[in-house]
Amino acid sequence: MEKINGYTKEEAEELVRYISEGKRAGKTLTSLFAGYGRQHGRAGGSVRNYYYKLLKTQSAGARALLEGKQLRAAAAVPFSEEEKGEMLRLILTERGKGCSVRRAISNVCGGDAKKMLRYQNKYRNMLKKQPEEVRAAAKRCGAKLPRPSAFLERRLEKEIDALYGRLAVSLREENERLREAVRRLTEENDLLRRASRVKKAMLTVAGGTDAAKGRGGA
Repeated sequence: MEKINGYTKEEAEELVRYISEGKRAGKTLTSLFAGYGRQHGRAGGSVRNYYYKLLKTQSAGARALLEGKQLRAAAAVPFSEEEKGEMLRLILTERGKGCSVRRAISNVCGGDAKKMLRYQNKYRNMLKKQPEEVRAAAKRCGAKLPRPSAFLERRLEKEIDALYGRLAVSLREENERLREAVRRLTEENDLLRRASRVKKAMLTVAGGTDAAKGRGGA
């Protein structure tokens, strides 16, 4: 069975079709990742990672799947060395106070979900790919880190997926508020148009009455 980056060809085709149709319908990528994940028993963050990896894959099979779909990866904003160091210092300082990773990142980001997601992804990748750099930063901050484990990695992955979920809910709520505002404005415009027609009709009637009185007086 042919596979593309771990997905079967059929599932990769379905994902590309789902994202392409969803974007044309005006849906956000965050909501599409979450929606596809729910339908197929996959984490939203996992779907997101696969999608962006697929966009960067240069194999003939991947190029054929994406041909004509107009799907492009937005340019990611990379961490500078200074920003990366500051991020580690702030997160590890909070960890040194006994905070969980999630609480530490939330405190550092002031509850900003998008910034939290960016920091959590970067921190997770550093724990996995640059553990020595994280441990060195922790030592400088006086923070004690637990030994990495599959359990902690899964927990961090779940926290990232939860952030995607909250972003999707926030976007849906904002869209609902916008639709409600449009509905109210439409109703108000209809009322104004009806009021304008009534006013014109009343003016016409009044004008006709005045003309009739004028003829009668003559």
